[in-house]
Amino acid sequence: MAITKELSPLAVSRLTAPGFYRVGGVTGLYLQINDRGARSWVLRMVVGTKRRELGLGGFPTVGLADARNKARAVREQVENGLDPIAEKRKKREQLIAEQRRPTFKKCAEQFMAMKSAEWRNEKHRQQWANTLDQYAYPSIGDLPVNEVNQRHVLAILKPIWATKTETANRVRGRIENVLDWATAHGDRTGINPARWRGQLDKLLPSPKKIAKVVHHAALPYEQLADFFQCLNKHAGTSAKALGFAILTAARSGEVRGATWEEIDLSKRVWTVPAERMKGGKEHRVPLSRRAIALLKTLPPEKTGIVFATQRDNALSDMALSMLLRDVWPGITAHGFRSTFRDWAAEQTSFPREVCEQALAHTLSSQVEAAYRRSDLFVKRRELMDEWAVFCRKKPQQTANKEKPTRKPAKSS
Repeated sequence: MAITKELSPLAVSRLTAPGFYRVGGVTGLYLQINDRGARSWVLRMVVGTKRRELGLGGFPTVGLADARNKARAVREQVENGLDPIAEKRKKREQLIAEQRRPTFKKCAEQFMAMKSAEWRNEKHRQQWANTLDQYAYPSIGDLPVNEVNQRHVLAILKPIWATKTETANRVRGRIENVLDWATAHGDRTGINPARWRGQLDKLLPSPKKIAKVVHHAALPYEQLADFFQCLNKHAGTSAKALGFAILTAARSGEVRGATWEEIDLSKRVWTVPAERMKGGKEHRVPLSRRAIALLKTLPPEKTGIVFATQRDNALSDMALSMLLRDVWPGITAHGFRSTFRDWAAEQTSFPREVCEQALAHTLSSQVEAAYRRSDLFVKRRELMDEWAVFCRKKPQQTANKEKPTRKPAKSS
C-alpha cells in the first residue's frame, strides 16, 4: 500500500475543486470539498466489520494540525474497541436530555399538582407554594433538578435555621419531597441532599434543640365570666363568632368556615367535614342551648357561611385578632381551647379522653386509636353543657371594674 504524502497547510489551503483529498499524517484523513466550495475534514475507517465516516469539523476553523490530532484520537478509540460514531451520538443524546431536564420549580409545580388531591384544602397547597417561592426558588428554581446538591440546600436553610426553625424545617421537607419525586420520575439520581437522617442531621443542629416553643396566650378560666361581660358589649359578627368558638372549644378556622348546611339546629349538632378539620376526620360538635341561642341571633337567612361578612365572605383570622385587641389585649382566639382544657381538668370529673375528643385532638397512641370506635358524643354533650353554664356564671369582679392587666396564661 502506497503511503499518502503529507500535505502542508499551504497545500491544503490551495485545494478548491470539489472532491475528496488525502492529506496524509493519519490513515483515512480526507479534506472534502463539496459543490458549493465548502471544505470539511472527514475520517474514513473500519469499525469492527463496518466502514465508517466521521466528520471532524470544517476548514479553516479546524486547521490541518488539529484535524490530524482529532483523527489520531478517534483511531485510538477504535483500537480500544469503541465505536466513535456511536459514542458521539450517545454524547449528543445526553446533551439533549440534559437540556430538556426539568428545573426544580417545574418539578415542584408538577409535584404539587399531583399531591394536592391528598391535601386537606387549598390553603395547604398555598403554604407549599409560598414557602418554596420565598425560600427555594430564588436559589434553585431555575436550576435543572438533577443539579441541585447539598451545597444549594444548605445555602437556603442556614440563614433561617436558627431564627425561623419551624419554617426552615418545613422548607427542607418540601425540597426533599420534590427531589424524591424527581428521582422517581428518572430526572435525577443519587442520595437526596435535603434528607435529614444521615445527611443534614450531621451538618445542622436538631430543630427540637433550637426551636423556641411559642404557646398561644390563653385566658385563665377563672376570668372567663369577666371576659364574656366585655365581649357582650360588642354586637358584631366577629364577636358572635368568637363567642361560638369559645362555647364549642373549636378552632377559629373551623368556626370562621362553618356553613349552615353543617348545623342541625333541632338536634343541636354541628358536623364539621373532614376536609376542614386539622386531623382530616369528620368531627361532630354537640351544641349547648347557649350556642344555639347565639346562632339564632344571626340573620334569618340560614344558607351559606354562618358568620359571614357583609359581602357574604368568611371572616378573616385578623378580624378576631383585632376584636381581641379591643376586648382583652394579650390573648388569642386559639388560647381559649387551653382555657377550656384547664377548666375541664381542674373543675370537672370528665375522663381525659372525653376532654381530648371535645378538642378534636388526634390520639397519640396508635393502639388506642385503632380500638376507639365511638366519638363519645353523649358524654361530650354533657361536658359542653357544663362548659356553657360555667361561661355564663356571674363574674366575681364588679361590672365596672377595669380589664385585668394580669399576664395571661400560656396554652400548650
